[in-house]
Amino acid sequence: MMLRFIWDPVKAASNLRKHRVTFAIATRVFADPYALMEQDRIEGGERRWLTVGLVDGLLVLAVACTVTDEEDGSETIRIISARVAD
Repeated sequence: MMLRFIWDPVKAASNLRKHRVTFAIATRVFADPYALMEQDRIEGGERRWLTVGLVDGLLVLAVACTVTDEEDGSETIRIISARVAD
C-alpha cells in the first residue's frame, strides 16, 4: 500500500525543539513490520492514532497521527507529534 506523509511545518519545527525528533525521521516508524498502531482518541471528530515502532533498528519512537484512506487506495498519514518512546 502506498503511504503519503504530510504535516504542518510550524508544528514540525515545534516538535523538533521540544522532542528533538524530526517528522521526516518519524515517517520511518511506518516501515517497521512490527510497529504497533492503535486508536488513541477522537479529537474534533477526527480519529487520532498512536504508532510505536523501531526506526533503523536503533530508535523506538511514538508517533501521533491521523490516517485518511484515499480514493486511489493509498493512505495519507498526517503526523501530529513524534517523540522517543519511554
